[in-house]
Amino acid sequence: MPLDFIQLLVLGALAGFTIFLGLPIATLQNVSANKKGFLNAIAIGIIIFLLIEVFSHAGEEVEDVLKSAVKTGMFNEPILFLAAFLGGFGAGLLSLVWYERKFIEPVSSELRHLSLAHKRKLEVRDAYRLALMIAIGIGIHNFSEGLAIGQGYASGAVNLALLLALGFAMHNATEGFGIAAPLTGLKPRTSFLVLAGFIGGTPTFIGTIIGSFWSSTLIYVLFLSVAAGALLYVAMSMYHAGRRQTSNDILMMGLFLGIVIGYLTELLIELA
Repeated sequence: MPLDFIQLLVLGALAGFTIFLGLPIATLQNVSANKKGFLNAIAIGIIIFLLIEVFSHAGEEVEDVLKSAVKTGMFNEPILFLAAFLGGFGAGLLSLVWYERKFIEPVSSELRHLSLAHKRKLEVRDAYRLALMIAIGIGIHNFSEGLAIGQGYASGAVNLALLLALGFAMHNATEGFGIAAPLTGLKPRTSFLVLAGFIGGTPTFIGTIIGSFWSSTLIYVLFLSVAAGALLYVAMSMYHAGRRQTSNDILMMGLFLGIVIGYLTELLIELA
């Protein structure tokens, strides 16, 4: 096995599993509602930035194909790309709508009929389920990042692939914080945090392997758009929870800080 391919696999794993660096925030105890809301808002800001980034990358690919089609007069390919883009976005968004309707809403609707102890128990369960949705959404996004790393290698741009892996490793450290935020103050199970980390981080490594052997811009766009739909749903769900936890000014400050963290991380990647 070539040395540069082994390096690629190591960096693909590193890019994915730096997500564990942000997970310990979930172990914070005695967190007030305002502090929890602020931490939640920072996580929302990071996810919103990821959503903007994902949309821009997928949209650019679709636009490039469409511009080429205008010159050649062949529109089969852009129609396929547009279908992948819009269909993937719908699938990512609506699949989590189904998940919430099936597993979360029936529980939440029971709260007013239960004792405080039962309400607390169900709220904790909802927090775990929200964290799991965040991990799934980020995992889908990270699979597309892995594809980008692997496809850089497959195209012969080994140095580019290595730089992408290092850049995504920085990004994923902040994404772990997004998964952990809903669980702060709840004494989450270590086994759950490990599971969430693997769900969010492993797809980067898997995508790196697949992308290094097989390159498809269409599949890349599809997974980016599915990730965009999932991230939008997660951001809206977290925002809804955040409005119940804290005031709007604290929420907006947290959102701003999260977007700034996401942007500065991306800026460091571009400078690298």
